[in-house]
Amino acid sequence: MHVEQKVNKAKKAEKKQRRCLAIIKADCNVAPSDAPTLNLAILNVGLSNGLTEEALLTSAAATGGQVSQVLMLPSKSYCFISCATLTDAQRVFEGMHNVATIGQLGAVAYLSYVLQLPREIEENGWQKPLPNGLLLLCNFITEAEEALLLQAIAIDDAGAACTEDTLKHRHVKHFGYEFLYGSNNVDAAQPLEQPIPAACDFLWQRLDSTKISGTFLPDQLTVNEYEPGQGIPPHVDTHSAFVDPILSLSLQADVVMDFRRGIELVHVLLPRRSLLIMSGESRYDWTHGIKPKHIDVLPTPAGSLTTQARNKRTSLTFRRLRRGACDCQYPMLCDTRQTTTPHAVTDKLATHASHLEQQNVHEVYDKIADHFSDTRHTPWPQVAEFLHSFEAYSVLLDVGCGNGKYLGCNPQLLSIGCDRSQGLLGVSNGRGQSVFRCDCLQLPVRSASIDGCISIAVIHHLASSDRRLAALLEMARVLRPGGRGLVYVWAKDQRKNDKKSSYLRQNKAVNKQHTTEQAQRQKLAQQLENMEMDQQQQLQMQVPLPVHTNRTEFQQQDVYVPWKTKDKQRTTFLRYYHVFEEQELERLVSQVEGVVLRRSYYDQGNHCVIFEKSSN
Repeated sequence: MHVEQKVNKAKKAEKKQRRCLAIIKADCNVAPSDAPTLNLAILNVGLSNGLTEEALLTSAAATGGQVSQVLMLPSKSYCFISCATLTDAQRVFEGMHNVATIGQLGAVAYLSYVLQLPREIEENGWQKPLPNGLLLLCNFITEAEEALLLQAIAIDDAGAACTEDTLKHRHVKHFGYEFLYGSNNVDAAQPLEQPIPAACDFLWQRLDSTKISGTFLPDQLTVNEYEPGQGIPPHVDTHSAFVDPILSLSLQADVVMDFRRGIELVHVLLPRRSLLIMSGESRYDWTHGIKPKHIDVLPTPAGSLTTQARNKRTSLTFRRLRRGACDCQYPMLCDTRQTTTPHAVTDKLATHASHLEQQNVHEVYDKIADHFSDTRHTPWPQVAEFLHSFEAYSVLLDVGCGNGKYLGCNPQLLSIGCDRSQGLLGVSNGRGQSVFRCDCLQLPVRSASIDGCISIAVIHHLASSDRRLAALLEMARVLRPGGRGLVYVWAKDQRKNDKKSSYLRQNKAVNKQHTTEQAQRQKLAQQLENMEMDQQQQLQMQVPLPVHTNRTEFQQQDVYVPWKTKDKQRTTFLRYYHVFEEQELERLVSQVEGVVLRRSYYDQGNHCVIFEKSSN
């Protein structure tokens, strides 16, 4: 019986391994190998079930094999390692496969040799050159000077702002000016009584012209005290607040800092008593952050990876306030550039409006129709209330009906829908709804023939004010005298009375960390980190607009909003949006002759209007 149990257990394990390999093959197109290779797949544990890179390396090190690279895929229950030699790979396989319990997971690891690693995987961040403008000066100060600095910044009087950071995961002090986490800026009119301690003055004397162009005299210092396991989210120091460069001095312990730009990643080890100088491209165009970990993964001189436990670390970040707007050449992360819409952009939008809508609205919705429809199933309560306000057998037209979720909301109405997307109309047709294809700017509907008309989240996809007005004129034209229309558009302000919209509330990471508006804008590169944008999609960006970071506040009215598919390719499409300022929609309605504005309101991040066609 004991032998039979072992056989059954072995069969179950083999079946599970085959199932895991099939999943990996389907996801990554990675094939197993019967013969040993340098590459191994850990079949049954990964990021989705709590495995950490540090725990994996610790288990591999116990086998005596050296690992040169670890590849952890987001939201996957498997991962990959690459070894320096075949001997190393065999040691790891024999020491871990069906033997090792990794970390605290309690799961016995199943391994397989694989012919190759996934192609669409982030490259090793240790093998990249430093970003342009980034300079790391090791042993910049001595141990005695480190002790003096730690004593100087420990002043805890009324002059040095000493507060618990609003992120609640590190202790922070400010000198010269307080860094305001509510706005990610400083108030230049409110200097602190305590300037940067004089004990820091020798630092500037040690910097010569070969390291920093000109003379750098900071007037603001932020001191962060990090305990093991604490970090800071990826960000760019606000462009409009501080000039170039930014200096960071590491005291008490080493740490690994990650620099990101788009899909590019560079790991940088900041040794104790080193000075990091961020200038130019590295200061303005790359985000930098520290992952909240207790152990850092580091490369060895031999080319493999090892681990190093973190200790308490204190960082001194020196900045100089900017007096005026930023004029840098890096608009994608520049708050000065993204909070204003130049007339040139507005003019270009109008010129390319039809082409932009075709490529960044119509074609996109055709490609994402099924996935988009899966996320749109519950009618908004106030839209449903509007639909139930009509008498039985009234004729309703839903302009931009999408998957038709509102067409059956009030079964007593004669509801018809129209949309430009053939893909979304296919979903509606499959539900037996009455729909047809057209452009909202030219409705093939007889004038004065409709009792009620709705347009939910549609006209914000039109790329000029004239075209948005034309869509309202068409709705008014088809309404009968006394007929009513309802329009919803996305609001630029996703808060009302300090309450977040449902759009913002879905960003759990932002809510948890209380990330501010400006910090959210600076996290653009974090969103771009996983973006696998189609090359043709990049060519379609005819107008230079910022790519919005999903589930964050809007910083500009005209933006590209990403939509990421859930298929194997995880393709990101960019949809054009014009998000509306308060009263902007009402002003558009006032330009439509023959209608009366009956109600305007704000509903979960949308500006909304109800208007009625006059009887005259």
